[in-house]
Amino acid sequence: MTAALVVADAQRTDTTICLAVSPALKAKGVPGRCRVYEIPRSLNYIMAPPRMQLYINYSADIYGIYLNYFSKEDIHVYSIDEAFLDVTPYLSLYRTDAVQLGSTIIQDIQSSTGIPAVCGIGTNLYLAKIALDLIAKHSPDSIGYLDEMLYRRTLWEHTPLTDFWRIGSKTAARLNRLGIMTMQDVAYCDEEMLYRLLGRDAELLIDHAWGREPVTIADIKSYRPKSASLSSSQVLARDYSFEEGLLILKEMTDSLCLSMADQEVVTDSVTLMVGYSLTPEHKPASGTISLDTRTCLYRNIFPSLAGLYERMVDRRLGIRRINLTCNRITQESFAQYSLFTDSAADAKENQLQQAALKIKKRYGKNALVRGMDLLEAGTALERNRQIGGHKSGE
Repeated sequence: MTAALVVADAQRTDTTICLAVSPALKAKGVPGRCRVYEIPRSLNYIMAPPRMQLYINYSADIYGIYLNYFSKEDIHVYSIDEAFLDVTPYLSLYRTDAVQLGSTIIQDIQSSTGIPAVCGIGTNLYLAKIALDLIAKHSPDSIGYLDEMLYRRTLWEHTPLTDFWRIGSKTAARLNRLGIMTMQDVAYCDEEMLYRLLGRDAELLIDHAWGREPVTIADIKSYRPKSASLSSSQVLARDYSFEEGLLILKEMTDSLCLSMADQEVVTDSVTLMVGYSLTPEHKPASGTISLDTRTCLYRNIFPSLAGLYERMVDRRLGIRRINLTCNRITQESFAQYSLFTDSAADAKENQLQQAALKIKKRYGKNALVRGMDLLEAGTALERNRQIGGHKSGE
C-alpha cells in the first residue's frame, strides 16, 4: 500500500498498459490504468512483472470466502478483483446490517489471505460500484455507502466525470463540450440532446445520473445472449509485414479452432480485423466470410480466411493489430456437411485436435506446437505462457 509500484511487463514497449498502480503512486498523480510512457520520468518506482496465475489463485481463494457467507446465485464476479454480492436476504439471517457484514468479510479476507479489501454498499449495483470507487477506497474503515438521495447530495457535483463507472475520456470530452461537467448537469440536461449525442447509451447515463439502476444480480444470472462468439486478438510488438501477419493469422486460427474443439462448438462465420501502424490516415481493414459448413476444423476455416486476408490487407503498410472472431458459435451437434465434405479427412483432423488438447492439458500448452510457431515472427509460444494477454508468472 505504500510502495511506489506498478505492475507492467518491462519487456514490452512503453505503450503497454499498467495492470495496477499502487496508492502511493496514485497519490503522486499517476492514473490507475495508464500506459508506461504516461508515468513521469522524474518518479522513482518499481515495475513488477504480471503474475496472472497467482492473481487467479488468490481470486479463487477470496471467492471461496464469499461462499462461506452467501449462495453462488447471489454473487456476480465482475472482474479478477471485484465481485457484487446481494446481501439483502442474509441480513436477518446473520442479525446484522450491511456495514457490519461488509466489515466482517473484509476482516475475513485479511486474516485468511493477507489481502486488504474495500467494500462499497449501495441500494443497487451502480451505487455499490460508485460507493466502492469514490468513497470506500478513501475511507479509514474501507467501507462506503450510498443510496439515491445520498448520492445526489454528495456526488452530484463531483468532478471529473471520468471517475464515474462507464464514462471514458472520449464520452466525458463530448459532454464537456456541451457544458456538461457533473452528474447533476447530466440529470438536468435535455434528454433528447443526450440521445442525439450518445445514442442508446444515453438511457444508461441518465439513469446513473439520478443514481438509478434497474438491473439486479438475478437479472444477470438469468440473461442468455441470442448468439455467442469466440475471439482472439493481439497487439504486435513491432510492425509486421504482410507475410509475417499471415503467419500470426495462422497461429490465431489454429488456437481458436482448438478452443472451439475443446468447448465442442462450431461456427459458420468468421470476422477478421487488421490494424496498421499507429497513423490516423490508415484505418483498420475488416471483413467477414461465411463458411460452407459449420465447423471447428483448421482445414475448413483457414483457406477462406487466408483469401479474405489477401484481398483486404494493404501489403505496403506495417501490421500492428489482428483480431479474429468466430461468429454464431453453436453446439457441435449442429455441425453441417455439404456434398463436397471430405468426412474421412474431417474425422482425422478432429482426432488430431482431441489428441493435441489432451497433451496440452496434461503437459502444458507448449508441449505440442506447430513448426510455424518456431519461426522468428511467431508469437504462439509466448502467448501460450500468458493468461489474458499477460504473463502468467509461471
